[in-house]
Amino acid sequence: MITEADTCRKYVLPKLYGAGWTDDQISEQKTFTDGQILVSGDRVRRGKPKRADYLLRIGKNYPIAVVEAKAAYKTAGDGMQQAKEYARMLGLRFAYATNGHEIIEYDDTTHLEQQVEMFPSPTELWSRLKENEQIPGEVEEKLLEPFFNLPDKIPRYYQEIAINRTIKEIYRGGRRILLTLATGTGKTYIAFQIIWKLWNQRWNRGGEYRRPKILYLADRNILIDDPKDNLFAVFGDARWKIERRAVKSRDLYFATYQAIASDERRTGLYRSYARDFFDFIVVDECHRGSARDDSNWREILNYFAPAVQLGMTATPLRDDNRDTYAYFGNPVYTYSLRQGIQDGFLAPYKVHRVVPSVDATGWRPERGERDRRGNLIPDGIYETPDFERVVALRARTWAVAQHLTEHLRKTNRFDKTIIFCVDQEHADEMRRALNNLNRDLLKDYPDYVARVVSDEGDIGRGFLEKFMDIEEETPVIVTTSKLLTTGVNVPTCKNVAIFRVIRSMTEFKQVVGRGTRIREDYGKLFFTILDYTGSATRLFADPEFDGEPIEITDEEIDGADPAIPNNERPDVPTPSQRSVLADDREERTRKYYVDGEEVEISTELVYELDSSGNRLRTIEYTDYTREQVQGMYASFDDLRSHWSSAEERKAILDCLEERGISFAHLAKVTGQAEADPFDLLCHVAFNTPILTRRQRAEQVKRKRPDFFAQYSPIAQEVLHEILDKYIEYGFEHLGDMQVLKVPPINEHGNVVEIATVFGGLQKLKQAVTELQNLVYA
Repeated sequence: MITEADTCRKYVLPKLYGAGWTDDQISEQKTFTDGQILVSGDRVRRGKPKRADYLLRIGKNYPIAVVEAKAAYKTAGDGMQQAKEYARMLGLRFAYATNGHEIIEYDDTTHLEQQVEMFPSPTELWSRLKENEQIPGEVEEKLLEPFFNLPDKIPRYYQEIAINRTIKEIYRGGRRILLTLATGTGKTYIAFQIIWKLWNQRWNRGGEYRRPKILYLADRNILIDDPKDNLFAVFGDARWKIERRAVKSRDLYFATYQAIASDERRTGLYRSYARDFFDFIVVDECHRGSARDDSNWREILNYFAPAVQLGMTATPLRDDNRDTYAYFGNPVYTYSLRQGIQDGFLAPYKVHRVVPSVDATGWRPERGERDRRGNLIPDGIYETPDFERVVALRARTWAVAQHLTEHLRKTNRFDKTIIFCVDQEHADEMRRALNNLNRDLLKDYPDYVARVVSDEGDIGRGFLEKFMDIEEETPVIVTTSKLLTTGVNVPTCKNVAIFRVIRSMTEFKQVVGRGTRIREDYGKLFFTILDYTGSATRLFADPEFDGEPIEITDEEIDGADPAIPNNERPDVPTPSQRSVLADDREERTRKYYVDGEEVEISTELVYELDSSGNRLRTIEYTDYTREQVQGMYASFDDLRSHWSSAEERKAILDCLEERGISFAHLAKVTGQAEADPFDLLCHVAFNTPILTRRQRAEQVKRKRPDFFAQYSPIAQEVLHEILDKYIEYGFEHLGDMQVLKVPPINEHGNVVEIATVFGGLQKLKQAVTELQNLVYA
């Protein structure tokens, strides 16, 4: 029988060569995703990455078609749907499926699917694409020019799409361009490659023979300094950061909009440059400055209207960023958080919903109660949106700090953690509470907890740099208000704690994005969101949210989940109300400081995605397991008939693990640590009695002496020892020949010697297989 690999080697590759494709243009068995990270309890593994049999390229960084090959005994059409799915993901217009004899082509430019005699040549396919996408002849060489080679940066498929589409749009005369890519997907790298190609090709608006003048804008110094000094270092002296004076002799300029904008004290440094000085402007995190008519972004961008302007954002169109989309237009490419998680490029996350008692019930002062400063507290019911804005309850902050400390003790006290507080004062209060709760670590790690806010100045920036450095152990916990919502790359961040009400989906996605980066070499494959205000739980329920969590845990008092009034609006200042340095400074209003209240946290529930994977619902872990098992097997007997086979048992385990069912967690929830996983599943799904592993093993020994009697005394001893390993360690040792290599079984000899006492290897395997069947009889 000719396999798929035979088909590729004997038939497909010769046909591609015959059509004029070269080895430089053919990527064989091209893996283009990393495989989704699957978390089951505390176990983490990767799903299968997506791999195209052949990816055809016109240029080194310009793919044009995908080929899916099937074995010769199948039809060519069997591979077409997969080929079309890969083509859609990779942004390709041409997909081919073949069994080595037949070739089926799907042309997305005409939406026609048909059988063809042979693969088209590179020239033919490129001509068809150029005609459809109206790529001028003088542009194609520019478009196909390879990216700048960064040895440690291999472009991902979606980065190639974003770069190529932007370059094509610029050369086709586009003036305002938008890219929407989730946090952690490498927008800065994409901007670098776009800028490099334009600069290296001497593109400019006037068509002159000169390098373009390019401005890279952002609203945080960290978003400017880090790329300028690192990724863009290859530009050498062509770089310049605009601060205090307008240097005009360079090619690539970096600036925060605060540094060049106008305000009540300054006319605006940007006016020192002519309106047509810049050819190209990149606006990083363009949703933050807003493109409203009265915003500083808009003032600067309108002034430099002749320049081609590229906006980059992590958030799809929402009501709170509609002005940005109205200004830049629809994105030329979108890569969502959901897609990044599915591809395995972004870390999935769990959500732990924690409700302090005062958030569950509300808080009302006693009649005539005064705060610690002697101010009379106005009567009324204070709820989550009021805490730390109107009323500061020290006990509430302490309770949350205590809960977070316990969470780290249960997981890892050195897992890097960001806590988003209401304001800078609240961040300091939280820092102090965490400091006092972790005093045992402070002798050796004095910077274990730090506050990183704008008021800290250089000290805060120093802590931030160390927090971002994967080689630095401390600070482990940083408290902040808004300073770290964007521009902070902490690949090893394991926990994101939300201790402020977040209503904006745009801001929420930025907060979530602090944890989505992966560092597999440092054990960072997923992260936890600790939601103390209900913000995450509420926003995940938004039908437009595009990246569901893998698990939600809910802790509360008396089963009450506080409703957050929809008419409350967070007090968020506009950029013009902020100073250049105080990125997250908020207007100070009178607060009432209360010290004597008692606040607690208790109770745990679990939230899971429904079977469609699209909606979150409240559900007990056992109920979720029951639903999944019953969806796979109609009855106890049906499950048992499949479980007895080691091969089928592995398939069942893999399937359940992909659905988020961990036996360790199920045993913990049910309090049945000694139960066999098969019994746990059957008990939860079909209400059967639970047997421990010891009970199952003893049943076999007691009820089936005839099974053991057919073997020699030594062979019987080996079988009894295999059962003992099953009792001690679980079902993994049933049917696994590796168990013969561990003591005391290996004292009978090596595998071959042990097989001899059974009458040969085949009879040994038969004996072990029958033993498995008897255990689950």
